[in-house]
Formats: sequence, C-alpha cells, structure tokens
Amino acid sequence: MNGIDWTEIEKVAEQWTREAGDIVKESLSENIKVEWKSNPDDLVTEMDRYVERFFLEKIQAKYPNHSFLGEEGSGEEVASTKGTVWIIDPIDGTTNFVHQQFNFAISVAVYHNGIGMVGMIYNVIGNEFFSAVRNHGAYLNGEALSPLEPVSLEKAIIGLNAGWLVTDGVPGRERLANIVNTVRGVRSYGSAAIEIAYVAAGRLDGYISMGLSPWDFAAGLVLLHEVGGTYSTYPGEELNILQSSSVFVANPTIHQDILKFRE
Repeated sequence: MNGIDWTEIEKVAEQWTREAGDIVKESLSENIKVEWKSNPDDLVTEMDRYVERFFLEKIQAKYPNHSFLGEEGSGEEVASTKGTVWIIDPIDGTTNFVHQQFNFAISVAVYHNGIGMVGMIYNVIGNEFFSAVRNHGAYLNGEALSPLEPVSLEKAIIGLNAGWLVTDGVPGRERLANIVNTVRGVRSYGSAAIEIAYVAAGRLDGYISMGLSPWDFAAGLVLLHEVGGTYSTYPGEELNILQSSSVFVANPTIHQDILKFRE
C-alpha cells in the first residue's frame, strides 16, 4: 500500500516490542509505583508511562511522519486516521501486572488510512508473541495460526468480565446473562488484548466488552482479519479505531447468533 514495506515495519516493531518486554520483565523485581486514573480499579504504573515513552521516542526517530496514539497520552492528539498511526498499549492488563505479574501484554498496532496493517500482542510472561501483517497471515511465535473453524453457540467459550453482569446501568445486562447461560463456558483473563488474541488463536470463540479504548483492540483486529474472525461493537456496528466503545469479536459462525440476543 503506497509503496510502504509493511513486513519491514513489522520486523522493526517486533524488535522494539521484545525490547520493551525485557524492560518490563526486569521491572518485576523492583518496587513499582502504582497510581489510579479514573477510579481505584483503573491502575497505571510508572512502567506504563516509561514503556510508552520508549515506543514514542523510537517511532519519532525512525518514522517522524507517523502519528502516535497511546493509552497514557504521550505524543500529540490524533484526530484523524489519515496517514500512518501507531496505536500502542504499553501494558494491557495493568491490574494483573501489579497483583499477579502475569496475564498482561504489550499491544502494538500500525494503521494506514484507517486500515490495520500490522498488529502484535506480546504476552510477556507467557512468552507468546502474536503477530500479523495484513494479507500475510497471523502467527504465534512464528507458527501460522489456522483459519477459524466453525463452532456452535452451545459449544462456544466466551471471554467476558463478570463485572458487566452485576453492574447497574450496563445496556443489555439481562441479554448478557442469557448468553452466559447458553454458551459452554465463560472466561476472563483481565487483558483485552490477550483475550482478543485468544479468539484469533481459537482458544476463545468470542470476547465481549462494554467499554474498550482503541489501544485495547487495535492490534487484535489485525490478527482477527487474518484468520477470518469478525468484529464490531456489541450492537453490531462498525468499530471506530479512534474512539472508545463496546467491542465484540468472535468466530464468524457465532457472531450473528450472539448479536440476536440483543433483539
């Protein structure tokens, strides 16, 4: 696209992501300063900010014409999908990072004119590196991920935070409960990026969240595209890569079945 070598950009992004992973792993033996943002459950650490600055500086030095959108607000405000935009979550699953020191990931996506071209999700402690270049397949630690195989709703495993079932004011809460009662099982890993990667890998058949930001799902959408996964808002509308919204990703054979629960 426009003469850009996306495979080369993926190689560079992977190198930076693995370097960032080493930085994060080294920090686990230190006392990490923890703060909260919008509420006491919305944690941020000095390592989140450090890793985001690490990526920003690398990108600005090598790709000065590219834009940067990160969870912690580094870089300039991104108001348009025009051009090349890096969308990064330095630590997705910060609560896990703080309390459990596993099930967190570095999520890196590169979009061009609104289209996801490169995506990678690095489960740092699990040593699982998911990556994809548009129209070149998705991979886990260098092994190609297979296209998603059909699954029935009754045999499906869905990723869903139980908090959405017990929180007042959640749209369609009763419908979510009906979904839980219909599928084979429900799991929650505490990292949207990991859960979306698990859908791409066939470990989960779907994942629903009533509120995610672009850096939570941008990389995962690139993976899903390569294995035939489907994605939308929970009402079934198109996702906006620059806006927060509900997110529903799934094996295509159950995507419409689950959306019908909203009717």
